[in-house]
Amino acid sequence: MTPKDVIELAKKNNVEFVDLMFGDMFGTLHHFSYPVWRLDEEMFKTGIAFDGSSIRGWKSIDKSDMLMMPDPASAFIDPFSNRVRLNMFCDILEPRTGELYDRDPRSIAKKALAFLKASGIGDIAFFGAEPEFFVFDGLRYESKPNVGFYELITAEGPWTSADEEATGHKMHHKFGYAPAAPLDTMTDLRDEMVINLQKMGLKPEIHHHEVATAQCEIGTQFAELIQHGDAIHKLKYGVKNTANKYGKTATFMPKPLWGDNGSGMHVHTSIWKDGKNLFAGDGYANMSKTAIWAIGGILKHGRAIQVFSNSSVNSYRRLVPGYEAPVNLAYSATNRSASVRIPYVSGDKARRFEFRCPDSSGSPYLTFAAMLMAMIDGIKNQIDPGAPLDKNIYELPPEELKGVPSTCYSLEQAYEELEKDKEWLTAGDVFTEDFIAAYGDYKKAAEIAPVKLRPNPVEFELYFQG
Repeated sequence: MTPKDVIELAKKNNVEFVDLMFGDMFGTLHHFSYPVWRLDEEMFKTGIAFDGSSIRGWKSIDKSDMLMMPDPASAFIDPFSNRVRLNMFCDILEPRTGELYDRDPRSIAKKALAFLKASGIGDIAFFGAEPEFFVFDGLRYESKPNVGFYELITAEGPWTSADEEATGHKMHHKFGYAPAAPLDTMTDLRDEMVINLQKMGLKPEIHHHEVATAQCEIGTQFAELIQHGDAIHKLKYGVKNTANKYGKTATFMPKPLWGDNGSGMHVHTSIWKDGKNLFAGDGYANMSKTAIWAIGGILKHGRAIQVFSNSSVNSYRRLVPGYEAPVNLAYSATNRSASVRIPYVSGDKARRFEFRCPDSSGSPYLTFAAMLMAMIDGIKNQIDPGAPLDKNIYELPPEELKGVPSTCYSLEQAYEELEKDKEWLTAGDVFTEDFIAAYGDYKKAAEIAPVKLRPNPVEFELYFQG
């Protein structure tokens, strides 16, 4: 879609407002609204200035001017606005140089793609992510020096079986995978989400109840890196706003419920060149050497990738043994207990692998860009991931499991790994040292430290009588 196409789209739909949107370093979506008269071809040439000092981790107040450069190909009509509104995603630029801002995740993803092309390895990277999410009827929480609690409210919860209005149809812990109604209470809600996502230009392929109480998944079609980063932001926006219109609240928080499965974002990926899938071959699971080396890069750098793919303190409540999230850095064909799975497919065009560790708590652009940089490093250096592990890793004896590397157990540990292993990430100045430092400083001060300092309710259960 060209700028002229966007202007025609706005006229055809009697658009009243234009929203320019971008995701920050931590996955939060921001927007500015403009009356439709501001929409002209000049907007796509010169961009729109805004105050970057008010965005977390970005500019200081003495250097706050920044530019939003709308991408006409990303335009869609917002189905949630009371007014007719056209939305577009933006790249963030330095106003005086016109260069991509090195702390803008979408711009970092663009630089990763440029690095792929410059390497001569490939010209397109495809991603297909599967974000899981929870939908609750409500949430109560408080964190004060003398008070700390949360309460998640859902009629599906087995803990509501004794309520006066209980029907007897309750979702038992870890028994929620794709049951029919009335156990699945959210089919109609997910139908509405899918319809809204289609209005936004996405192509949902499936929806179903997930394993945990109140947990869902909507699968969408794969796309090129930048477009799929946009798509994950759109999916989260659509899911949250649809739930809100139903009087419910949706969250992509990885582990809100203790004792039940968490929400991941399994990411399928492949690299192409000149219209050919480089991952198709005649090796293990019909994969090429290039694909196996790419897997080698993911497994070698997997712990450092987690800074972006599992970017919240809460992410590591999900990455624990005994649940669905793979905590061992191994690969296998079809085996879902390995962190890298090679799914069965019917032809070479669909040949790919799936990285199962990530969640959607952070920026999708950064997750995909970090994965791509690890794959490039694996291919360039022909990193051998070793033999596949075609056993159920959860049932391996301790002596055999000892030789399988594991994911990090905390966000703090992931940062320690990144500090030791980041040359592959900073190659080509894709992820700059400045970006990594700014991102890490914020996470450590605003998330890691506060969680470490606050007592947990279970600590009172364990230690108050001591």
